[in-house]
Amino acid sequence: MARGRYLIVFPENGGVTDLIRYAARRGGDNDSHRFLEGTEPSHPDHRWIILISMILRKIIAFFAKPLYFLGSLLDFLLNLLSHNGTIFGLLHNFLHGKVVIPEKGSKSFISTIGELDNRVHLCGLTFKPELGNRPLMDLCVMASKCTLWTSTTAGMKRMSTQVFILCDKPKGASLILVSFRGTEPFDADDWSTDLDYSWFEIPGVGKLHMGFVEALGLGNRVDPATFYSHLQTRTAGTDSSDGDQSLTSAEGIRKMTAYYTVRSKLESLLEEHKNAKFIVTGHSLGGALAILFPTMLVVHEEMGIMERLLGVYTFGQPRIGDRQLGRFMEAHLHRPVPKYFRVVYCNDLVPRLPYDDKTFLYKHFGVCLYYNSFYTEKEVEEEPNRNSFGPRFILSKHVNAIWELIKGLLIGYVEGPEYKEGWFRILFRVIGVVLPGISAHCPTDYVNSIRLGKESSIRMPSI
Repeated sequence: MARGRYLIVFPENGGVTDLIRYAARRGGDNDSHRFLEGTEPSHPDHRWIILISMILRKIIAFFAKPLYFLGSLLDFLLNLLSHNGTIFGLLHNFLHGKVVIPEKGSKSFISTIGELDNRVHLCGLTFKPELGNRPLMDLCVMASKCTLWTSTTAGMKRMSTQVFILCDKPKGASLILVSFRGTEPFDADDWSTDLDYSWFEIPGVGKLHMGFVEALGLGNRVDPATFYSHLQTRTAGTDSSDGDQSLTSAEGIRKMTAYYTVRSKLESLLEEHKNAKFIVTGHSLGGALAILFPTMLVVHEEMGIMERLLGVYTFGQPRIGDRQLGRFMEAHLHRPVPKYFRVVYCNDLVPRLPYDDKTFLYKHFGVCLYYNSFYTEKEVEEEPNRNSFGPRFILSKHVNAIWELIKGLLIGYVEGPEYKEGWFRILFRVIGVVLPGISAHCPTDYVNSIRLGKESSIRMPSI
């Protein structure tokens, strides 16, 4: 058994009838044990929220293969059009026997996110972080978007989280950037992870979202003892009473997991570039991993690395833990100035996940920079309507989605050609009218928020 408390939710362990029985009975019965392992939820609301999340995860799992094939087909068709110069170019090439067939995995094969927003350049300001916050945020949001620029090959996601690291100069760098790849729109596992309510508690630190911890390679729910093996301080690590086998297994996978690989590479770069500081960023799932990475540096007492941290900027990030975790990390991320900034755009669904209420454990922390649909920035403790899933939000969300569709059609004329949205992005906004909150998660609006939003007045860290 793993030390400390934990809860693992297994929606795959039963059918519809089992879910009905779970909803009808109290904790401690066989139906609870079928779906849950570890600490039983103590509040009735917890059980209902977990039930809803399991139903949604079952629906996502049911559509996993169709979703994957739809994404692959869409990727191929979009690249077929772009490689041949739109529909008219494709028709011309077809008639002349010169159709260019895109090859998945090649450098020229662009993901759906890349087709939604093909901007790759930074904003007009020369990137000098010491001059202000806007160029730094622009670099982070573009790095977060570009991690999703190419499509992953089948099976790659199962092996590891994807990350890229860059330095602002080949020698004598002043900035090192670590960007984690975010949620892929047609990957059922990514969306299921956002809805997962499994957690592991580190004594003195707080509860961590188990799915995100797994994505960093710091444990496996098949053997909960592996979480204890990885989620402990150096001092606690001297006690190996959980058994040599679990610890040996944990040590064996360190070389191939995201967290240890990134940490090792970052240590090497910080040693090479003596005056450099580093920044961590990511969009969606990548944002969750971006804040979880320095959290684990603190847990592992890697304070030498943390002293070189410039900041953490996340975009559309889901919640990663409870209020105690937030209090634990604030001591390391808010002094002498704030270092953690969580950017949220309008009705984006993902920052409202996993569900949070007065009785449940998942809470955001850090400075929230909220942008409404007019790209007006406001510094808040929590994004408005933090649980915007009730019936009273339905009308306002649909009305706002209609406005965003109109805005997408007009923004190129109002703000200039670089903001003009293509047919595929407009189609995505149409889908957003039906499913509000999905379209708002697109990196396009996060890039626009940083570039069109007013300057923040809060004090930012500088190199």
